[in-house]
Amino acid sequence: MSTTDAPAAASAPTDGAGTAVPVLSARRVEVAFSSGTGLAGGSGTARAVDGVDLDVGAGEIVALVGESGCGKTTLARLLLGLERPTAGRVLFEGAPLRYRSRDLRAYRRRVQLVQQDPTGSLNPRRTVYESVAEGLRVHEGTTADEADRVGRALSRAGLRPPERFLSAYPHELSGGQRQRVVIAGALVLEPEVLVADEPVASLDASVRGEILRLLLDLRADLGLSALVATHDLGLAWNIADRVAVMYLGRVVETGPVEEVLAAPAHPYTRALLSVLPDSGSAPVVLSGEPPDPKHVPRGCRFHPRCPVLASGEAERAGVAHRCRTEDPGVLEEGSGSDASARRSACHWVAAGGGGRIRPPDHEDRKQ
Repeated sequence: MSTTDAPAAASAPTDGAGTAVPVLSARRVEVAFSSGTGLAGGSGTARAVDGVDLDVGAGEIVALVGESGCGKTTLARLLLGLERPTAGRVLFEGAPLRYRSRDLRAYRRRVQLVQQDPTGSLNPRRTVYESVAEGLRVHEGTTADEADRVGRALSRAGLRPPERFLSAYPHELSGGQRQRVVIAGALVLEPEVLVADEPVASLDASVRGEILRLLLDLRADLGLSALVATHDLGLAWNIADRVAVMYLGRVVETGPVEEVLAAPAHPYTRALLSVLPDSGSAPVVLSGEPPDPKHVPRGCRFHPRCPVLASGEAERAGVAHRCRTEDPGVLEEGSGSDASARRSACHWVAAGGGGRIRPPDHEDRKQ
């Protein structure tokens, strides 16, 4: 399936100039946590999200990619209204998210979470019917058409005929079926956006493709938008329209998935892609561990682990000092014709560095 098959873009809200407004946006958002002893010792403030601009357009699937601990889950929770930003704003259809209980209640009907672990997120004492109906009952109480809506959600999630599953308990289902129940629980409220945190990480490889195919079908059939947080660039290649690569609380590269993964610019993206099968390059092993978010390095936050700096390439490009001392800054989302432009927070790339890495040869890419 081509990314041009998304049906919702034509009905996206527009601003006064006629430019499509993203359905969900983050603008310079930050989330900081104060705590005791950190990885490097001492107390301080951990900047889990440290200045992020991110848009999800109507009918668009955006993959948020990075190592564990980079801030993906915190950013996803922020976009769901489960965390409040320390700074910056979350916007839905161009309007700032408000955090009064009734505003959040209305918002969460329209922006739904798909959790990572269906075994942990489904109550083992509830039937499939009860699990899927829970959201309806929370938001609307018991309604006359509840059974019809639950059955329709199960059918859309690929559990057909739905009558076969209504009285089943989670332990009676396969991992893939449990994840479809979780997705049905989100769909029953007919949201416009799904936020999925590692939606296939706990599934066997044999069923991951089925769940990814389902997300693409939901986008095509219902016009849903989605933000998919994952550590897997291969998943991003197969499902996303755009990708945002996150490192230590900040997006360091963003753009159309085919462009970013076919020719990654930022050294961190290049390292992530290099370990995929059929990447066409030798694996890049990054030195050390990601820094403590309480002690973000001066300059480019990636520079202590950057192979371009370690190899002398940054020195030859004349930017090594800037890498160590000057923050490349927050990547700002574009607008209008610039909305899908490539962006990379890297002094070396800005100076003309970079190269091409062949993307993984996935024959089933969005077919």
